[in-house]
Amino acid sequence: MSYDIVVIGAGSVGTPAAFYFAREGLKVLVIDRLPSPGQGSNKAAIGGVRATHSDPAKIRLGLRTIEILTNFQEEFGYDVEWRPGGYVFVAYRPEEEKTLRALVDLQRSFGLNIRWCDADELLQVVPDLNPEGLRGGTYSPGDGHCSPLLLNHAYYELAKQAGAEFHFHEEVLGFEVRAGRIQAVKTDRGTHPTALVLNTAGAWAANVGKLLGVDHPVYPDCHEAGITEPVEHFLDPMIVDIRPGPGSANCYFHQLATGQIAFCIPPEPPILGEDRRETSVFLPQVAKRIIQVVPRLAGIRVRRVWRGLYPMTPDGLPMVGAVEEIRGYLVAIGLCGQGVMLGPAIGELLSRLVLDRLTRDDRLVLEKLSPNRSFQAQEVLR
Repeated sequence: MSYDIVVIGAGSVGTPAAFYFAREGLKVLVIDRLPSPGQGSNKAAIGGVRATHSDPAKIRLGLRTIEILTNFQEEFGYDVEWRPGGYVFVAYRPEEEKTLRALVDLQRSFGLNIRWCDADELLQVVPDLNPEGLRGGTYSPGDGHCSPLLLNHAYYELAKQAGAEFHFHEEVLGFEVRAGRIQAVKTDRGTHPTALVLNTAGAWAANVGKLLGVDHPVYPDCHEAGITEPVEHFLDPMIVDIRPGPGSANCYFHQLATGQIAFCIPPEPPILGEDRRETSVFLPQVAKRIIQVVPRLAGIRVRRVWRGLYPMTPDGLPMVGAVEEIRGYLVAIGLCGQGVMLGPAIGELLSRLVLDRLTRDDRLVLEKLSPNRSFQAQEVLR
């Protein structure tokens, strides 16, 4: 049996992409070595969705994902716990104030609803912020959060209903390539003829590339996260503190629709590799950081912690589009832990790419995120 496209990875990007491909009438096969969708990095995500980025391509993609999620339940009938609570990036030092203020005009120019708030105004948005030393921050009310597991499962069901086929517990072993063009995908279960392959393997994307002789600069970075007991709702936005701290690059946390506080810190220096065992260092470290920002959290009880993998790139931007070395080989990799917030929009974009329906904005996004770029720029708000 042959397929129009084979997607490798049933996670935050591959599953939405499978739906958008199948909805357009393409014959789609999704292959994942794990037992069910979203079992890689998706289930480790805490669900923040923002268009508050420093890069125009990511702003555009973030805005489109927010639009999709805003209408998701009405259009598709699935409640993915989307809540537009906004994002607040706080500034307690001149360095962070300068960084955040400098981005506002750029962000607004691409359609993001965001503003700088002085300390008094920001305390009206989030009364429980620590006022001591607070200089202000940015507030983007249209950003929000959802359940990564519910969203991925909804896309999985929608993709199957549209005709996509999913093979779990199946591992890609290689490819058939003739005259520089994809002919088939080889797995531990057989060979699947296809003219198009989409690599959405997340933290394992570089391993897939190696099977084709392509070196993808994507490396897994270990991040820990946690969740508390549910409490009465008191916090609307995701709070992001971009100050570096001892052992951490920044921290962020928010209250879920179900009442729990979910939290995460990126380690500094990065912890590279695929070790997903939680550590004894994380909880004391993150607790100190978030209590400094919202002292009210001091008495809340933590239910559990876990570790996931961020598939990072040298510049903090995803790699999306066609790879020059192999015809018929597409990638949507290196999402840097932002698969949930960018995956739905990227899935739509890839369907337009495959069907040759790209818009002007699509071409600008693909140019910026090209897997063939030089990786010299840097995303400020990773």
